[in-house]
Amino acid sequence: MAKEKQEAASINTSTAIDYSPKSTGEKTQNSDTENSEEIRQRILAEQVLGNPKRPETNIASLWRRQRGNHKPEDIATQPSVFDDPELAKYFQPSEKYENRHRFDPSFRWTWAEEIPLVRRIDWKVTAWSCLAFFALDLDRSNISQANTDNFLDDLGLDTNDYNLGQTVFRISFLLAELPSQLVSKKIGPDRWIPAQMILWSIVSGGQFWLKGRSSFLATRALIGLLQGGFIPDVILYMSYFFKGTELPFRLALFWMANRLTDVVAPLLAYGLLRLRGYHGYEGWRWLFLLEGILTFVIGVWSVFAMAPSPTQTRALWRPKGWFTEREEKIMVNRILRDDPSKSDMHNRQAITLKLLWESLCDYDLWPIYIIGLTFSIPAGPPDQYLTLTLRQLGFDTFESNLLSIPCQVATTANMLLLTFISERINQRALLGIFVEIWFLPCVIALALLPSGINRWAAYAVVTVLLSYPSPHPMQVGWCSRNSNTVRTRTVSAAVYNMLVQVQSIISSNIYRKDDRPEYRRGNRVLIGIAAMNIVVYASVKLYYVWRNKSRDRVWNVMSTEERQTYLDTTTDKGSKRLDFRFAS
Repeated sequence: MAKEKQEAASINTSTAIDYSPKSTGEKTQNSDTENSEEIRQRILAEQVLGNPKRPETNIASLWRRQRGNHKPEDIATQPSVFDDPELAKYFQPSEKYENRHRFDPSFRWTWAEEIPLVRRIDWKVTAWSCLAFFALDLDRSNISQANTDNFLDDLGLDTNDYNLGQTVFRISFLLAELPSQLVSKKIGPDRWIPAQMILWSIVSGGQFWLKGRSSFLATRALIGLLQGGFIPDVILYMSYFFKGTELPFRLALFWMANRLTDVVAPLLAYGLLRLRGYHGYEGWRWLFLLEGILTFVIGVWSVFAMAPSPTQTRALWRPKGWFTEREEKIMVNRILRDDPSKSDMHNRQAITLKLLWESLCDYDLWPIYIIGLTFSIPAGPPDQYLTLTLRQLGFDTFESNLLSIPCQVATTANMLLLTFISERINQRALLGIFVEIWFLPCVIALALLPSGINRWAAYAVVTVLLSYPSPHPMQVGWCSRNSNTVRTRTVSAAVYNMLVQVQSIISSNIYRKDDRPEYRRGNRVLIGIAAMNIVVYASVKLYYVWRNKSRDRVWNVMSTEERQTYLDTTTDKGSKRLDFRFAS
């Protein structure tokens, strides 16, 4: 602990900062500290490059990443570029930044203050995001439960119609991603997200009155258009409240809610589908209507539950806000010390076409986009057809819904574990390769299993396949970390998720009617995609290692004066800066 305080105190030019709890930024002369050029060189090498010694991580520390073994009374303020006056001027918050009035580089706080505050943010922001995602996935995927209640037969549809409906939904979702994100950035996610939820819940509940193929396709398109952009909108919103090292695990919890929906939805369906015949209507109609009403209630509640930013939590229905002035200062300064780029735009500032184009042309993010296009396709078709497959294996409607639960519980736990390991070893591409290796034996088995195999053996193979640890939260955090500006982070989240939706479109069309019921041709395609993904992940790993080493070669031969001149004169922004290093 003493060593950490000494290192933190040395981050200033020719002076030392007293990090004791009594200090509020007062500086004392210390002739024994490094001279200003040595300090600047060390900060450039460690802080700006983002390569300080990584703290020890255990499963609990994912909630409070930098706590370590600190005592409650220890200072929680982390060293940053703001502790060096020469560097600080390059990272000052924008005049438009909504939290600028709470920014204070000399401000100090303790772990006893930060830890409870982060927990409160989790209850206010993370818990809300999980519930909102639950609502989205409930209305997005309840068609799977409807399928177990003769949904297709009741409407005169077949498997190809179902595939077309899923494709229409995915295309609509895809087309709405980027426009929705731009609207959210303009008016604020606290306004746009509740509006989305209320609108799509009305359409989802309206599926009670479906008549045939046309109305089925129309509602699929509308739900996709209204839900598109929701996920990157929420990711952007969460980034306003959490540090970069805290975000991946919160995103894992966010997607855990998505998986838990797949557990809860069959249980809800188990009861709601029993309403078949009530007032003369099929059970799946009541399923759509009642779950749509539930989402509508959550959407209305979100209007009052969300706040624009850490310093904008007061409202007519919340006159005292969420935080005190000191707590707001803690939130703003802890976030900006971790990532100064989060202050370069206002949270209701639109992204211009020029900035949009610059973000889209950031080719260093394209490798992650390519991963997003194919990484989970090997599990996609088996997941989409799980309930139908169980029916074909001889399980009845209610058994099929209940048997879909174990793999959802397992994949949720494995996803959290994968995210923990990723943070622990600071690796992403290698863990992506591990996931593809998980897929391979399962899809090979599905392609080779004989037709008359015991139904429980077939169920076991599918369950193991769908219990995979999803790397999706890890990759969203990876994309955010390698963006390094608010506008790029805004666009990259949408683009990455758009390609994930393209992946879903591809998945929806691998299993075809003429290949049923074993879908052997489709499963052979999945084998090839899993093998290809291993090569893709390895290539992305090598690319980012090469990019970092290329910058190291240039940066390391520069003198201190040349580095300072670069900082004074460069027009490079975000991840294009020579002093930025990519996560891999």
